[in-house]
Amino acid sequence: MPTSMPKRPAVLKTSLAASLLLLAGMALAQAPSAQAPLQALPYTPSLDPAAMDKQAEPCEDFYQYACGGWMLNNPIPADQSRWSVYAKMADDNQRYLWGILDKLAQPGGEPRSANQGKLGDYFAACMDEAAVNRLGLQPLQPQLARIQALQSKQELPALLAALHLGNNNPRFFFNLGAGQDFADSSQVIAFAFAGGISLPDRDYYTKQDAKSQRLRQQFLAHVATMFEHLGETPAAARAAARSVLATETALARATLSRVDKRDPYKSFHKMDGRALQSLTPGFDWAAYQQALGLGQGFAVYNVTEPRFFKALDARLKAMSLAELKTYLSWALLSSQAPHLSSELVQQNFEFFGHTLTGAPQLKPRWKRCVELVDAQLGEALGQEFVAHNFSPELKEKTQEMTREIELAMAQSIQGLAWMSEATKTRALAKLHAIVNKVGYPERWRDYSALAVTRGDFLGNVQQGNAFEARRQLAKIGKPLDRGEWGMTPSTVNAYYDAQMNDINFPAAVLQPPLFDPKLDDAPNYGNTGGTIGHELTHGFDDEGRQFDAQGNLKDWWTLKDGKAFEQRAACIVKQYGGYTIVDDIKINSRLTLGEDIADLGGLILAMSAWKAHMASAGKSLEARIDGLTPEQRFFIGYAQWACSNDRPEALRVKAVTDPHSPGRYRVNGLVVNMPEFEKAFACKPGQKMVKPEAQRCKIW
Repeated sequence: MPTSMPKRPAVLKTSLAASLLLLAGMALAQAPSAQAPLQALPYTPSLDPAAMDKQAEPCEDFYQYACGGWMLNNPIPADQSRWSVYAKMADDNQRYLWGILDKLAQPGGEPRSANQGKLGDYFAACMDEAAVNRLGLQPLQPQLARIQALQSKQELPALLAALHLGNNNPRFFFNLGAGQDFADSSQVIAFAFAGGISLPDRDYYTKQDAKSQRLRQQFLAHVATMFEHLGETPAAARAAARSVLATETALARATLSRVDKRDPYKSFHKMDGRALQSLTPGFDWAAYQQALGLGQGFAVYNVTEPRFFKALDARLKAMSLAELKTYLSWALLSSQAPHLSSELVQQNFEFFGHTLTGAPQLKPRWKRCVELVDAQLGEALGQEFVAHNFSPELKEKTQEMTREIELAMAQSIQGLAWMSEATKTRALAKLHAIVNKVGYPERWRDYSALAVTRGDFLGNVQQGNAFEARRQLAKIGKPLDRGEWGMTPSTVNAYYDAQMNDINFPAAVLQPPLFDPKLDDAPNYGNTGGTIGHELTHGFDDEGRQFDAQGNLKDWWTLKDGKAFEQRAACIVKQYGGYTIVDDIKINSRLTLGEDIADLGGLILAMSAWKAHMASAGKSLEARIDGLTPEQRFFIGYAQWACSNDRPEALRVKAVTDPHSPGRYRVNGLVVNMPEFEKAFACKPGQKMVKPEAQRCKIW
């Protein structure tokens, strides 16, 4: 995922490309560091014949046929755990943003606006590695000293408030933020989120297979090394590491699984302040919120995981003051290590980048700095990107395609034999209520309250953290801003928000090779049309269908129709659960169900919209280009967004954490269910890309 997202419950926002951006920013693409910044975005066609493997048989392995050339010619760069079309596009995009920021950072250059000044000064401070190295741990000392000065657990709430503001990181036990009330999406209420773990998922702490046990030992060694950087002896550092792992394991065991987090009802526990306090008798919520500047707190909270907060209270009671200081020191050092000296940056990467995801090398500093600017000043940077790369004509074309795909979905709903008229009426009402956001926000974010100092890199990071934390907390009890975006305009991704009931397409995802105005309609409807259909279908996947037209968690289905949906979804669960990710690890198809539904529904809708568009424009479906029929170009155009190469370590993380199936199955898993594909490539019964009609999966 993008590196910065609003503090919304994770169950609500789903995106087509999140799997490409998931691993703590490590999946973002990287070009060799010697390359200079780009002055303009490069062009790659959305259907590239060179990316194909024409020796492969499309009816046996369509992914290999569409992507084999790309996989052969695009090995994974040394500092990456995976490489893909999206990642390569993100890399080009970042090098372009590097060019913008490098220019803004030059002293004595052209006059800068207030936002341009913040962008340039932030980037300059980040890029001054020599200054960061000279300071070492010095910028972190005030917070480390405050942790060591803790005299009693009664002082913990005020200390946590300061750490949460400066770091805005859930590693400090939990996080308090804002979110729409599940029962009334027009209201913004306080959300208490579980946190406290460093590894990607609770399973890393609980599984007992050999690989998991070995990884925990490697984690212990990493934590101990980090404590040695704080001046601990090797023996004391090892003891500190064991203490950290014990606390994180206790919290992980009380955390919801990834699959459970996809059920919004399991993350909806509305209560008042007294009930919240009763979950953690040993932690004073009023004192914590007073220290955050929130007065005595709020009238209502959604506590996403009550069991976690009970376990947190038990753990806090069991911890000695020394253990508490040890844990908080680790959370502070590990969360801020990427922003400290080169030695700490490299040490942090050795475990979280190399050991965990397999990337051999650290990303160059310019890329890390671009990511940070996008995370903390993303809409200011987005304004610069949009000014040069997003035209009114592109916005209108995307909106036109979206309208056509929405019409295709309306026709699909109306034609469903398994759905009653009552449910169809509500489904159509929800469909027509979806808001389409394209390119960038109508109102840009105000960064005037964010202070940036040219010579204070870590200070800028922590100021940015505090700015975003306060911005989120300030929403609570205020009217909902339905115009807000959850991604920056320069993000190569798209998403659907179930409570906003909107689909969002940042400007950066509407560029070649994803959307290509130079090519015919077929690959564009396959690629961008498939993306639009994907996000639209999320409103009606196994999660999204539980929210009504206003974004409220409400069952609007008849009992019979709900069961009919679940029967059809079970077909997808069974199909994808049979696919192997790596080694003997199968897809967790309960985790990937929403994305698999959206992939299939989105491509079916895109094809319907494309054919209707061609018919209304009087365009032929007979003409071949490069020897390919329009239908073949549609499917290849879709498939080529998913071309990728992955390291096995990254695939193991993906199997546990990623709600998206691997790219191969996001292609082959769809076409086996589409008779249009079978016809387009003249496939025959018995070939791998052909399913008997009775076994095909389809919901929308």
